[in-house]
Parts: sequence; C-alpha cells; structure tokens
Amino acid sequence: MGKKIKKESEPPPKDVFDPLTIESKKAATVVLMLNSPEEEILAKACEAIYRFALKGEENKATLLELGAVEPLTKLLNHEDKIVRRNATMIFGILASNNDVKKLLRELDVMNSVIARLAAEEEVVIHEFASLCLANMSAEYTSKVQIFEQGGLEPLIRLLSSPDPDVKKNSIQCIYNLVQDFQCQATLQELNAIPPVLDLLKSEYPIIQLLALKTLDVITNDKECRAMLRHSQGVDHLIKILETKELSDLHIEALSVLANCLEDMDTMVMIQQTGGLKKLLSFAENSTIPDIQKNAARAITKAAYDPENRKLFHEQEVEKCLVTLLGSENDGTKIAASQAISAMCENSGSKEFFNNQGIPQLIQLLKSDNEEVREASAFALANLTTCNPANANAAAEGDGIDALINALSSKRDGAIANAATVLTNMAMQESLRLSIQSHDVMHALLSPLHSANTVVQSKAALTVAATACDVEARTELRNSGGLEPLVELLHSKNDEVRRHASWAITVCASDEPTAAELCRLGALDILEEINLSVSRKNKFSEAAHNKLLNHHLSLKYSQTGYLSSSNIITDGVYDYGRINPGTKLLPLKDLCLQEPSDQRAILLVNSKSDASPTPSTEDKSSDVGYGRSISSSSSLRRASKEKTKENSYHFSAGFGSPTEEKSEPTSGRNTALSKSATKEKGSRKGRVKKEEEKVKEEEEVAVAPKLTGEGSPDKEWLPPSDPDFCVYVYEVTRSILPITSIKEQVEVLAKYVAEKMGGKIPKEKLHDFSWELHISELKFQLKSNVVPIGLIKKGIFYHRALLFKALADRIGIGCSLVRGEYGRAWNEVKLMNESRKGVIGALPPQETYIVDLMFHPGALIKLRSREADLYRFL
Repeated sequence: MGKKIKKESEPPPKDVFDPLTIESKKAATVVLMLNSPEEEILAKACEAIYRFALKGEENKATLLELGAVEPLTKLLNHEDKIVRRNATMIFGILASNNDVKKLLRELDVMNSVIARLAAEEEVVIHEFASLCLANMSAEYTSKVQIFEQGGLEPLIRLLSSPDPDVKKNSIQCIYNLVQDFQCQATLQELNAIPPVLDLLKSEYPIIQLLALKTLDVITNDKECRAMLRHSQGVDHLIKILETKELSDLHIEALSVLANCLEDMDTMVMIQQTGGLKKLLSFAENSTIPDIQKNAARAITKAAYDPENRKLFHEQEVEKCLVTLLGSENDGTKIAASQAISAMCENSGSKEFFNNQGIPQLIQLLKSDNEEVREASAFALANLTTCNPANANAAAEGDGIDALINALSSKRDGAIANAATVLTNMAMQESLRLSIQSHDVMHALLSPLHSANTVVQSKAALTVAATACDVEARTELRNSGGLEPLVELLHSKNDEVRRHASWAITVCASDEPTAAELCRLGALDILEEINLSVSRKNKFSEAAHNKLLNHHLSLKYSQTGYLSSSNIITDGVYDYGRINPGTKLLPLKDLCLQEPSDQRAILLVNSKSDASPTPSTEDKSSDVGYGRSISSSSSLRRASKEKTKENSYHFSAGFGSPTEEKSEPTSGRNTALSKSATKEKGSRKGRVKKEEEKVKEEEEVAVAPKLTGEGSPDKEWLPPSDPDFCVYVYEVTRSILPITSIKEQVEVLAKYVAEKMGGKIPKEKLHDFSWELHISELKFQLKSNVVPIGLIKKGIFYHRALLFKALADRIGIGCSLVRGEYGRAWNEVKLMNESRKGVIGALPPQETYIVDLMFHPGALIKLRSREADLYRFL
C-alpha cells in the first residue's frame, strides 16, 4: 500500500480580516468602540460601560466627558435586542447624574426611551427605561417632555407588570408627573386609580408608599376622589390604618384620607361604616406625633364643609382635638389648633370649647414656638368672634396678658390673630377696661408700624375697638400712636384704609386728639382720599366729617352745612364756599391780609382781649346741653359799656397812639378793644371835634400796623367783638328763661333781624345797601375779617350765622345751611303739638326754616312752597 498524504487546509480569503481579541483597560477606548458597526462589539462595549457607570458618580461624569452619551442615544433604537437592552440599561444608570440629564434633554432622547416601554420589549428593558424616566421626571422640563410625548399611558400600563422594579420605577415616575395639573387631568382619563390602588397590596413598602403619595396628590381633585370612592379605595385606607404592621404607612394613608373627607359623599360613607369613629379613636390614641398631626389635618380639611362639621360634632370630635392640644409635639398642637379654628364655624363646637379648649389655647399662646402661638391665636380669634361668652372665658383664663405679649411676636400671623382676639374682647365694656389697664395702646405701636397689611389692618381695628374712652385716647396720643395711624391712610390696601379711617373716627371724639390728628395731616389726607372715586369709602367719609366737626370753619366752607350738634364757638369764621381740595388759611393769616374785593370773612368771637384764644377751635369747658355761656362778669362789663355809649363808633374803636406808646402792642388787631372804646367814650366831652377827628385818623393809620406788629413773645389774638358779647348777654338774660322752644326761636329771630337791619320786604331787598356797609367795615378795620357783631346791615348769610351762633349759646338746636347766591338759612326741629303722644304716620317733630329777613320770627315748614321761595328766590 502506498503512503497516505495529509490534505492541507485551504487558506482564508484574502479580503476577510482575521479575528482579533483585544483587552482594553481604558474607558476612552471602549467609548470609541460605540461607533463600531459590529453588533457583538457594540453589545460588549455597552456591557462594559454599564458595569463602569454602576461603580459611582465619578465614573458617570467621566463617561460624559468622554462623549459616550451621544453615540449611546443612537443605540437605543438599534435593531439588535441585546444592543438596545444594554444601551437602555446604561441610560437607566446615567440619568441619575444632573449633567447627563441636561444633555439628554438637549439631545431630545425622551421619545426613544418611551418607545422602550412597549409591551413587546423585555422586562429588563422596561425596568431600566422606567428607571431612566423616573430619574428624568424629577425636573419640570423633563416632565413636560414625557407628558407631551405620551409617556404617561405606558407607565400606567406597567403598574401591572409582574416585576416589582418596573412597578416601583413606574409609580415613582407617575408620582413626579402628577405634580403638574395637566398630568392629573390625563390620569383621570386613563383610569389610573385602580392600578394605583392595587399597588397598596404589594409586599414591598416602597411601592406602597409611592402609591399613597401619588394618591395624596391626585385626590386633591374632586373627580379623583369620586373615582377613589367608587374603586373602594377608602376601605383600603382604613385597613392600612387598622393594621399595626403597616404603621410606617399610616401617615401617608391619613393624608389621603384627609383629602377624601373633603368630599361629602365620602364623609357620609365613612361615617355610616363606622370609619369616622375609628379615625378619631386612632388619632386620639396614637403615640406617633406625625400620625396625630395628619389626623388633625384631615379633620381640618373636612371641617371646611358645613355638613362635615355637623357630622364631626355628632362624633364629638372636639374631645379628640382637646386631647391633641396636650400633645408634646408642636406640630400636633399646631394641627389641632387649626382644626379647632375650622370647627368654630359650628355653633355647638364653639360652645363646647368654652370650658374645654380655650384654657389650653391660652397656655399655647405662651409657648416659645412662634408657629404654635400663631395657630393658637388663630383658634382663639375664631372662637371669640361674635361670641361674648368665649371672649369672657379667654379673659378669665388670663388671656389678656398673653394676647398683648403676642402683639410683639416675630410672626405676622400671630400678631394679627392676637389683635383680632383683643378686638373681639373689647366689644364688652368690662373687658375693654381690663385691656386698657394692660397698656394695650403702647403694645399696638409695633403692629401699627408693621409692613404687613393684614397686621396693619387688624391693629387699626383694635385701636378703634379700644380707644372708646378719653383715657385710652390720651394714652394713645401720648405714646405716639396717632402718627402711624395717620400714615396708614396712605396705604394702597382698601381694608387698611377703611380700618385706619374707622380708628381715626373713634379717636377724633375728643378735642385734643382731633387737634393732634389735624396737625399730623389726617384731615388733608382724608380729603384727598374722598376726592378719589376708587379709594374713598364710608369710613373715610365718616372720619373726615368727624374731624371737620372740630374745624367748623372748614366744614362750613366745604360742605355748606352745620348740624345742630356742631356748636359754634369762639374763633369760628365763615370764609365762604371753597372747592374740594382747596386749602383754608388759618384765621391769623387771614387777619394779617390786606383788605381786598373778596367777600368779607365773618368771625364769631366773644372773648375779650385779656383772654387768649387757642389756635384751634376748642370747645368751651362750660358747654352743657349744647350751650356755651360767657362769664357773667364780662357780659355785665360789656352791657355797661353798651349803656354808657348810645352806639359804637367803628372808626374810634382802635386804641389811641398814646395808649400804644405806653403799652407794647400784642401783635393783634385791637380795633374793637372794649377798653379803647371805654376810654374813647370818657374823652368825648373834653376834646374838640377837630382833635377827635385827627385822633380817629391816626388810629385808623395805626390799625394795620397793630395787625401785623407786636411783641414776639406775646400770643396772637383774633379781633374782639364787644357787640357780640352784648348780644350773648342779652339773649341769655331775656330769651333763655322762656320755656317754649318755639317761642325762643321766634324771639331770637326777631332779635337777630333787629341787630342786622330789621325786616326787609322782598320788593325792597335790592334797595338794602348792605354791600356798602360791609365795605366800610373792611376799610375801617383794614382787613377782610369782620366780627359778626359789627355788622348792622346784614342779609341772609350774615343773619343765619348770627342766629346759629346765639342759638348755640342758649341751647337752641338749629342747623346752618348755605344756599346759592348769598342765601343761607337756619333749620330747627319743633314738636308737632297736635300729634304729641299720638302714634301715627306723622313724625313727632317737624323741621322748619326760620325767617330772618322778610317776616322775622316766622317759621316755614320744610319742603313747602314757602320754604323753596325763601331759599331760592
């Protein structure tokens, strides 16, 4: 046999690359391999990169720097399943890095990741794709991308996946997405409640926890609560609360249940099944603070509905809340206080807390925790609103001290609530006096200076409630509380302006406080507010009118009306009508002006030169029952001067030059000095007519100098009016004793008419030369200011002012009304004798206009044709 010859193997084709096995130890080399067209190399490179990224955050950052992310995004849609799977696994890990997230958003890979959630994909791909989305959904921009590219539907489907990791990642992503309102609405459409509820049965606590957190968010919506109720979700929640082994889920379960209790149907269902009683018992007996806190929050949310409050009251929820007030945990105390605040809307609950609850809340006011103080003050504010019994209980529990101390709290809410309680308590006089004794006005200074509008509003309201007494207003004024109160009028907040105006209305009840408010500019600010259609309110109008009552000259000029309660005192003057917003000069400035062609300014002044007149229009201390009577000595002195001289000579009413040399002038107009008049009368028979004429001319020449000159250390005084002093004395002596008010009015009207030129028939009114008479007085006085007593020829507005001034001195109630074209009149209310004691349609009093011109003493019934003729013709 021949020898066998071995067959040689065929060499490989020349165009095929021989297999090469490479062992790489550098990540950069593997990253380069991601661009290979070979599937096996891509799969192995991705596997290596996955293991590298899994080791820590530094490796993820390294891969980002090496540019691995961009080629990996292309592999998410690779035809090979292994390559797709490995690339998806890498992104599941890398997406936890913030820089990688940012780059992924820029590369817009969300659609590719969502595509990996398809049903036909492997479970591993589902796991890491959902993990990637869970990491990405933590940021708002990514949430929008996931939602807009339809990621919510496949995520809900994956909640039923058999793999727990897929469930966990999917529910975590859904939880992140439903923070956005649009996603919540879509969740309802996709019927996501049942699969989320199924997760509560999971054996993994993290999945149960995420499911509860998701339900907590979506059950804020009414429709979602209904879906939960129809899916028996409430039963699941109650079972969790009853299971001690699930205590780590109780807090979240209570939070979801709190949302469900806002729904009335759910509330009724829980109550009917006994779940409500279980809930209250659970909250009361639990030793876990967070559980108690969430239970109280659940009650708070549900108690905003009146029907729910009724059900809670029937279940005696108040006892549970009082128990929670005694918790050692501050969060529980706060939640219980808030629940009590909500339950206060129920009258039965308010009564219950009168004996149990208010003492504990007052103790909480003394807590070192500012939030606890705020919550307890809020509860007390609601408890004492429209409830005097609870206000008394708060005071009896030593609450006033604690409340006033709370006014200096660091939290605006605590300050505002404490001020509200004090306001509620101040509605009772006994409590108001007790509050005032605790230096409340000084304590309110800080809240009045607050930058918080709620605090400002409540503080101003407290001032209005507590400043009802002279002592309280004096304390407020002396402590500097008026200045911030006036500043609040500048606020852009409507409620702040209203309450500040109300407080000013109350404070302006006495003259010193009103004068200080005017000095601080309150009158000007209120006038400016009332000129604005959008800013004015009833309170600002009332405050402005109240301050005007202490500045009758301005009130009469602006409004053209003085009521019977506006008593004309010394220093009041009639400047004439002024437009809103126009400033009225003080009397001193007007007296120092040279005479002009404007109408005369009528001055009422019964004070002598020796008695100084305050710069403001102070009401006399002798005022009683609306009258102010000058001292009898000065009236008698004026009467003697009247008897001594048959008539006053206006040009001789000034002090002589020799007098002025011997005594320094006081810097005022002494034109009508009684002493000068008396001295002038005593020299009448001893001097020649020529010398007298010369002296009169000198006196007239000196008068304007006396008006503006004088010793700077002496106070300026307005011109005196001896004639008006005599008028006051005469009407006091002759008219005041008359018992019939109607007769008093008639006699006074005739008296005024007699002093002002007598009866003037209508047809001769145009012949009555009163204008010349007034001009002569202005020339003689060298001033536009003319004392009312000097006018011997007066028409409607002269007589009406004199009538009102004299009527106020003897206690006749009458008003002064300014009309058009120089008209003014007085209105009085008189008893209808024919209807006295009879109950019927006619009022017991009727208003009359007093005729001072045509038929002095005649009374014209208001709203009659005669009254219209008198006022307007």
